[in-house]
Amino acid sequence: MEQSRKLVLASASRYRRELLARLGLQFECASANVDEAPLPGEGSAGTATRLAALKARAVAPRFADALIIGSDQVASCNGVRLGKPGDHATALRQLSGLSGRQADFDTAVCVLDTANDAIRSRSVPCRVTFRELTRAQIEAYLRREQPYDCAGSAKSEGLGIALIARIETQDPTSLVGLPLIALTDLLAASGMPVIG
Repeated sequence: MEQSRKLVLASASRYRRELLARLGLQFECASANVDEAPLPGEGSAGTATRLAALKARAVAPRFADALIIGSDQVASCNGVRLGKPGDHATALRQLSGLSGRQADFDTAVCVLDTANDAIRSRSVPCRVTFRELTRAQIEAYLRREQPYDCAGSAKSEGLGIALIARIETQDPTSLVGLPLIALTDLLAASGMPVIG
């Protein structure tokens, strides 16, 4: 079945691109450069939802009559936000701090219809309990997977799953960065059912 509308992923993330490809839809990617700093007093889910919409709106002027997907994830542990570590030392600190503890990953997704400026969004929470980890285990993991571009320093879709004791969420893809169950609902509501 041929798609009636253009679909755009407002992201340069290969993880989000790989997830969206699972749905078998034709799409293109457009990088959205936005200020990702949280607003004063803004909760994690609120930040993720606002940034998902901001990313979609940032690329919208380039695409007429298209559906734009925006997504964002905010990770935190005991109220402290966990960004992408960027390097080995930061990842080591993050994982050492997460050992035996729970972290919350709030992932938001939105679909912006550029034909009428309608936007639909949803936030999907995910709670991750990490195993008790030794420094040797953390070092071995970081050497093998080098997850320096992942909030929380662990790729659950790869070897990082071995660091995790439990995942609690309604949508397992939310932890990777694009909640496909929620997205499927949003696309259908926007006139693009994944399965016709």
